[in-house]
Amino acid sequence: MSMLGVCLALAASGSTVPPVFVPAERFTLAWTHSIEKVRWEEDYAVVPSSASGEPPVLQALAARVRGSAAGMEPPDDAVLRNGWYGYTPRMWSPQGLRLTRSPFADDYTWCIQGRCEPMARWLPSDGGITLLTPCTEAATPR
Repeated sequence: MSMLGVCLALAASGSTVPPVFVPAERFTLAWTHSIEKVRWEEDYAVVPSSASGEPPVLQALAARVRGSAAGMEPPDDAVLRNGWYGYTPRMWSPQGLRLTRSPFADDYTWCIQGRCEPMARWLPSDGGITLLTPCTEAATPR
C-alpha cells in the first residue's frame, strides 16, 4: 500500500517547480491574517477513499481562531477556551485546498506531530496559489 500524504503544487500554468509529496496522515495548517494579525489553525487528516481505486480524501477535523476581527469572526457554534474560538469546520471532506501565498505576508505554517515549519520548507511560493491535495506517494508526479 502506498503512503498517504499531501501533494503540494504551484497553480500557475507553466511552473517549473515540480509538485512535492509530504508524508502526513494528520497535520495542522496555520496562518496569521496579514492585516488583522489574528492567528488561525486548522487540523486535517488524509484518509483512504471509501471507493476502491479512488484517491485519498482530505478531512477537516477541527479549527481554532485566536480572537475575532473585522470579517474574520468565528462561526456561531465556536466555543471560547483559553483565548481560542474552537469549532468543527462545516466542510468535511474537501478534495484539496487553494492556498494564497504572498511575499507581503507570513507564509503558512505546517505542523506535523508537533513540529511546525513554514510551508516554504517543502515548496517555495511564487506569490500565487499553492494547491494542497490529498494523495499517495505513488501518485506524485515526477
